[in-house]
Amino acid sequence: MHIEAIDFYRVRIPLVSAFRTSFGTSTVRETTIARVTTADAEGWAECAADPYPLYSSEFLDGSDVVIRDHLLPRLQALGDSLTAERVGGALHPVKGHPMSKALLETAILDAQLKQDGVSFGRYLGAVNDRVPAGVSVGIMGSIAELLDAVRGYLDEGYLRIKLKIEPGWDLAPVRAVREEFGPDVLLQVDANTAYTLADARHLAKLDPFDLLLMEQPMLEDDMLGHAALAKLITTPICLDESIGSARDAAAAIALGACSIINVKPARAGGYLEARRIHDVAAANGVPVWCGGMLETGIGRAANVALAGLPNFTLPGDTSASSRYYAHDLTAPFVLDDGHLAVPTGPGIGVDVLPEALDEVTVSRTTITW
Repeated sequence: MHIEAIDFYRVRIPLVSAFRTSFGTSTVRETTIARVTTADAEGWAECAADPYPLYSSEFLDGSDVVIRDHLLPRLQALGDSLTAERVGGALHPVKGHPMSKALLETAILDAQLKQDGVSFGRYLGAVNDRVPAGVSVGIMGSIAELLDAVRGYLDEGYLRIKLKIEPGWDLAPVRAVREEFGPDVLLQVDANTAYTLADARHLAKLDPFDLLLMEQPMLEDDMLGHAALAKLITTPICLDESIGSARDAAAAIALGACSIINVKPARAGGYLEARRIHDVAAANGVPVWCGGMLETGIGRAANVALAGLPNFTLPGDTSASSRYYAHDLTAPFVLDDGHLAVPTGPGIGVDVLPEALDEVTVSRTTITW
């Protein structure tokens, strides 16, 4: 594939409401949007890295540097033989930086599929034309505020509620939500690495609430700790930050560190490795679901396509656009009976709205190929 140029847009998009996790509070989504231009198509992707290295070691300014100085030169060296399938191998010598690698691989894949007239869903192997949508509910200022938020999301039709938790905000909010909305609501929690194995007895107090899963209770590199915790609680453990590759997934499953996996393509370096994680989990009878990173419609479109694969059997964080943004960068994703439709157009299947992008762009860099 012959690339003519790549544009990088740094954007700042206000969230409709503050979103708090154990890592901190976000009121604005700042990210980098990449556009790959060929003679026949444009490919789009967004970076999942945050401005600060709190969720992971990657952060946006660092991503800019590693892309410019280390990743792009390796792709440019491939010349016209560059394809999305060759991106991973070309960038492998650069240690880490999966979100930066995912940005480039995804934009190139989008352009490639648009040239070929193939949708993301068809390319990845989606078998469903719509996917069930869950919603992630951040840490709130009060139980009353939390209950109001959850009630609103259930009224909108979301099929699963995920509560962010941390020490001091766990038992009480979970109990309140379960008592208020009953046993039939699909409910899970996400700790974002906020606990240690020393908290096992406390975390076991969540068992009576019949949760779907407890997501990433401990640090991402503590596989053995998660395996030990799994023997001490009955709530299924789901790993998120710990799973950066199919090899990580295989190791976690073999150790008994999880019985469910949250697949995030950006954390895995792109959708090709995300598909491999799906395949490893499926071969071992471990269900997966698609996590979210406050994506705009650009990243959401690709995630929804991935979530159409057969082993994505649990509702993911593939929420409607209105969950986060008053004005998205694409036509908004809208819930229909608790589901989102898998885009069927070429590539990611949605168009970026130029005026919407211009309105939130704070800087732009063009790399001529």
